Amino acid sequence: MTVMINEFYFSQLLGKPILDIAGRRIGQVKDMAVKWDGAAPRVTGIKYGRNIQGLVPIQFVAEVSDRQVKLAGEFSPQVMMPLYEDEIYVRKWLLDKQIIDFKGSKLVRVNDITLTWIVHEQQRNLVLLAVDVGLRGLFRRLGLEFLVKRLAQNFIGWQFIKPLEDRTSSLQLSRDKKQFSQLHPADIADIVEQLDYNSRASFIKNLDTRQAIEALAEMDLDTQIEIITQMDQEQASDLLEDMPPDEAADILGELPDEKSQALLSLMESDDAEEVQELMNYPDATAGALMTTEYIGLSAKLTAEETIEKIRELAPNAETIYYIYVLDDKEMLLGALSLRELILASPQAKLESIMHEKVIYVRHEDSHRKVADIIHKYGLLAVPVVDEQNSMLGIITVDDVLEILIPERGRGDVGSGYIVNRRLWRW
Repeated sequence: MTVMINEFYFSQLLGKPILDIAGRRIGQVKDMAVKWDGAAPRVTGIKYGRNIQGLVPIQFVAEVSDRQVKLAGEFSPQVMMPLYEDEIYVRKWLLDKQIIDFKGSKLVRVNDITLTWIVHEQQRNLVLLAVDVGLRGLFRRLGLEFLVKRLAQNFIGWQFIKPLEDRTSSLQLSRDKKQFSQLHPADIADIVEQLDYNSRASFIKNLDTRQAIEALAEMDLDTQIEIITQMDQEQASDLLEDMPPDEAADILGELPDEKSQALLSLMESDDAEEVQELMNYPDATAGALMTTEYIGLSAKLTAEETIEKIRELAPNAETIYYIYVLDDKEMLLGALSLRELILASPQAKLESIMHEKVIYVRHEDSHRKVADIIHKYGLLAVPVVDEQNSMLGIITVDDVLEILIPERGRGDVGSGYIVNRRLWRW
């Protein structure tokens, strides 16, 4: 049986006297150390002096209340314990800090913390029960909670949160990969954009590569540039290498030449060459807007073979709406939709089911012309070709909307059907 005893607020403990069993005052509550290895952090010790590094072990504490802390015996320096590597201070690293609220997918500020004794099978632990992120918590610390008594309490359980900082002030998210995998990239982007300047790059660095790329895609270009600039060159080049080439080109194109060339030199040669080609297109042209990752297949493949190819690529390509049919020299011969492919006879070859009259744009065409064509024909993507009709890439509708409505940012302009813009050439 588990019993909770005597719930109270952390702010009410700060500054309260610490007395030993003989009633001698040994100091006052300056902070508490906690170990977070379960559902809720449990208190391991109490810091009682400003310049004293040791802690009074929680096992040596008989009573904790909003009036005082009583020890179970006479105090001596021999009972003191150090702060261990896997422990953090509550006041120093939690109170007044921003934390991630996984339940609400946002950053919140810790205004206060509730604690309680939990007794289970004759074992007693003092645990942090919840964080108070409401206005009442802030007024409580000022001694003015009576002014906002009508406001609802706003608590978040520890199972839904993650502190941003540990004792070294660096982001430590590796233990929370599963929770982050459940957040939408747009929510992660919102969290990053609420962080201070110095924390953004560290946050992104601790995400999985796929999460980092998808979250970056939801941010505006200025934020992307800021994050890449803050990373060391190895980390930045690895991230750029895994990004869609058009997005990597957008970022590198805004960096000083020396910086962008240094990053390109660290990337795999094929990826760097692809990105460099996109950077060479003049601004405001279709070439500068396109991505070079698309599905290009031989006209001799059957529908069944094509579906097998697409199935192989499915883990890496989520948007496969159009299949472009190319010859050996990558000349654009035709196109068909995924729907048409699925409905076709399994043995039908692509050359027999493709549309030979394909709507396309030239690499030198303006953004306005690209937008007009996509709007006129209701396309999700349009191929980009050169003067010889060789396939260069595609431009998706969300790319166009980013140009037409730049103030809305990357995360707000995508079509409801567009989840991931990475397409692959085969």
